Amino acid sequence: QLQASGGGLVQAGGSLRLSCVLSGRTFSNYAMGWFRQAPGREREFVAGIGRHIPSTTYGDSVKGRFTISRDNAKNTVHLQINSLEPEDTAVYYCAAKSTFSSFAQKTGYDTWGQGTQVTVSS
Repeated sequence: QLQASGGGLVQAGGSLRLSCVLSGRTFSNYAMGWFRQAPGREREFVAGIGRHIPSTTYGDSVKGRFTISRDNAKNTVHLQINSLEPEDTAVYYCAAKSTFSSFAQKTGYDTWGQGTQVTVSS
């Protein structure tokens, strides 16, 4: 299973570091992704990282502000979020995939975490 953490309430311009731990599986077998979902909106792809660093990809709306990384020794994927904007307010989900589908394809993921809330005040 996946356990996400690190969300919270932050002022615009601030930073957060989200983390997600995979348990019960071999972490290095999975590519990892982060998605977010704001109220009333579709779940949106944010960032993805391949099994082997440094293969990463980002959604257009977050390029330059978000950085995804992974630590295979700790079964953990991180999402560093800088220069937060009110529009970044959403529940952030991590997900793991063993397929070679596109990172943005939600149906390609095997397992989803429970989500962590990020709220950005203006």
